[in-house]
Amino acid sequence: MTQKKSIFQRPLWVTVFALTAATAWGWAYPLIKSGFAEFGITSGMTGAKMLFAGIRFCLSGLIILGMAGAGRRDFHVRKPADWWYILLFCLLNTTLHYAFFYFGLSHSEGSRAAILNSLSVFSVVILACIFFKSDRMTVKKIIGCIVGFSGILSLNLGGTESGRFTWLGDGMIILNALCGASASLLTRGLGKRIDVFVGTGYSLAIGGALLIVPGLLLGGSLPQITAPGIVCLLLLIAISTLGFTLYNKLLTCNPVGRVAIYNSLIPVVGAVTSCLCLGEVFYLKYVIAGALAAGGIYLISK
Repeated sequence: MTQKKSIFQRPLWVTVFALTAATAWGWAYPLIKSGFAEFGITSGMTGAKMLFAGIRFCLSGLIILGMAGAGRRDFHVRKPADWWYILLFCLLNTTLHYAFFYFGLSHSEGSRAAILNSLSVFSVVILACIFFKSDRMTVKKIIGCIVGFSGILSLNLGGTESGRFTWLGDGMIILNALCGASASLLTRGLGKRIDVFVGTGYSLAIGGALLIVPGLLLGGSLPQITAPGIVCLLLLIAISTLGFTLYNKLLTCNPVGRVAIYNSLIPVVGAVTSCLCLGEVFYLKYVIAGALAAGGIYLISK
C-alpha cells in the first residue's frame, strides 16, 4: 500500500505555494523602501534600520508561535544540543540575512537589489547538489547557473548613471543572498529537530530580537510614526509570516533545489514593483539581467 503524499509534496500545490511565497517576498522591496521613507529612516541610521527589521520579524515570529500554540503543535525539541542548531538557523535565516538585506537595500535601488538577490537561487542549487543526495548536478543545471550568473554580472554594464557595484549596496545584498542560501539548506535539518512550523516561529522571533537589541544599543528609533508607515510594517509582517511558513514547510518535504528554483520570481516581482511603486528608472540592462536570470532558472527547472 503506497503512502499518500502530503499536499506539500504534490507538484501542483508545490508550485502554487512556492510561487505565493516568492510573489509575497518580491513585494517586500518597495514596501521596505517606502517604510524607511515613512518612518524617516535615512541611509546612515544603522540602529533604526536594525530596529525596523527586528520589529517586523519578531512580531511575525510571535504570530507564528501563537498560531502553533492554538493549533496544539509540538514545541518539543528532540534533544537539548539541538538548540545550538536552531540558534545557528536563527542567525543565518533572520538576523544576519536581513541585517545585510536592509543595509544593502537602503544603499541601492529596489529593482537592482531584487535582480542581484537572484544569486541566492543559483547558490542554493549548487550547494544542494553538494550536500544532498536528492539533488544531483546535471549539465542543464550547470548551463542554467552560468546563464543566471551572467545575468547578475550584466547589472554592471553601462555608464555610472545606470548603477555600478558598491560594497554598501550590492556587497550587502550578495552577503544577504548567501545567508539565505545557507539557511535554505539548514531548513532540512531543522525539520528533524523540531516541528518546522514552530522552528520557523523561533527563527523569526529570536532572530528578530537579535536585531532589536543591537538596534536599540546603537541608538536606533523610529523618528516619525505615520499611518502609511504602519501599513507598510503590517504588510511586511504578513509577508514574513506567510512566506517563511510556506517556504520552510516545502523545503522539508521536497528536494531543496526543486523548491528554491521558484524564488526566480522574486527578482522579477521586486524589480517591477519597485519601479512602479517607487518611480525608479527601469534601465535596459535590468531587462537583460532579468531575462538571463529567468532563462537560467528555466534551464535548471525544465
